[in-house]
Amino acid sequence: MKYKDLIFGNVTISEPVILDLLKTPSLQRLKDIDNAGYKPLWAKPKGILSQADYSRFSHSVGVYLLLHEYEAPFKEQLAGLLHDVSHSAFSHCIDYVLDSGSQKTHSHQDNIHEHYVKGTEIPGILNRYGFDIDYILNDKNFPLKEKSLPDLCADRLEYSMRGALIFKECTKKQIEYFLKNLTVLDKNWVFKNFRAARKYAKLFARLNTIYYSGVHSAVMFRAVGDYLKYALSKKYITARDLYTTDTAVLKKIAIRLKKDERLRLLYDRLNNKVPFRNDTKDYDAQVFCKSRVVDPLCLVNGELKRVSQADPYWKEVVEKQSSPKEYFLKFER
Repeated sequence: MKYKDLIFGNVTISEPVILDLLKTPSLQRLKDIDNAGYKPLWAKPKGILSQADYSRFSHSVGVYLLLHEYEAPFKEQLAGLLHDVSHSAFSHCIDYVLDSGSQKTHSHQDNIHEHYVKGTEIPGILNRYGFDIDYILNDKNFPLKEKSLPDLCADRLEYSMRGALIFKECTKKQIEYFLKNLTVLDKNWVFKNFRAARKYAKLFARLNTIYYSGVHSAVMFRAVGDYLKYALSKKYITARDLYTTDTAVLKKIAIRLKKDERLRLLYDRLNNKVPFRNDTKDYDAQVFCKSRVVDPLCLVNGELKRVSQADPYWKEVVEKQSSPKEYFLKFER
């Protein structure tokens, strides 16, 4: 199978189990799930690349390709491909729809992952090829695929590099620089030198400040969350609908817009037609955003260190950026 990836370019995927998994409804569904949440609220007016390059599908394949490129064990590559199968429509906006208390951690998808995947066609495919679904779903088996912040992992590396290209925060040449200076040592992602590690950490911090935990993301999470929660309360959609696609959910709710004034207002907020401000004294909603910061391992004169060990200032950044961001949103109507 020939595949064109935003980061790795034209590649050939030939492993039979990977090809079979890519054809499944569970993976194909991810093509219509926005990686950030909802494009009209995060996209810049100009310069955004193809939406296909920023779906949960493209990210999932990207994680697989990254692990494949750095010769991770094949089971880890499989786990990388499957790690986002349980995402709902609008990605982490689900954390603002359900009363699961996961606004600060964006953990709903992780919490349901095993149960969700086991209810799909995926276990049968893996079993046919001799793979144990319980082993594949256990993150403890795959330290390159998944690690807690502020460590690097394939998931974090991939979505940050993809996002940096999508948001035009760096060039393809700069991404190639990071990949060239990245290696794996003792089951850890490690930059070959401090300079590359520091550059990547700064880029990640910029992405977090502007996009992942910025005020516009808070607006997106709240607006999408309110729209979907209201639609659920009115029974315009069901909880099951949330595990279809972005387009399917929007279409199902849209037929109710003409007769529901409250829904129309929430729709306008959803589509960036209502001004807002961040005001601690006068607000409609208190919103938390998960904040992400990395402290990469790197080689310094042949010794393995974190960026914060070589640069004390970065320790302050890590401490400051590790806590969720809090916003107080006031919509003009």
